[in-house]
Amino acid sequence: MKLFRPLLAVGVIATAYFSAQAIGHHAFSAEFDPNRPLILKGPVTKVEWVNPHSWIHLEHTNESGEKEQWMVEGGTPNTLLRRGVNKRTIKPGTFIVVDGYQSKDRSQRANGRNITLADGKKLFMGSSGTGAPVDGADPTGR
Repeated sequence: MKLFRPLLAVGVIATAYFSAQAIGHHAFSAEFDPNRPLILKGPVTKVEWVNPHSWIHLEHTNESGEKEQWMVEGGTPNTLLRRGVNKRTIKPGTFIVVDGYQSKDRSQRANGRNITLADGKKLFMGSSGTGAPVDGADPTGR
């Protein structure tokens, strides 16, 4: 019985700690707008292979001819690796076409669902099961 209270206290503290970390991770619907699909085209300027989401930066030329720097969120590095995408798949300088959804704050950030490479190869980059629209892009059917 003497060990029960300390173990219970450790369990409560661990539960509070780990549940707070889980709350920090956002869902698609918290940051991106499913009603604002977009297409971005341009060369990759930087790739961030970090958790909890990968980021691809690209230089997009808008309809007015102005160059814009965009950040495109992809799935976790682990998820992308399981789909056959790694750090070397998309290098700076690679021209890509991104099919995705703009952020709710209308900044130059987007969630990338599909990325098409110059050779026509399509890569699914989106986050599954996080409130993203079911649009047929996810090969797992989510």
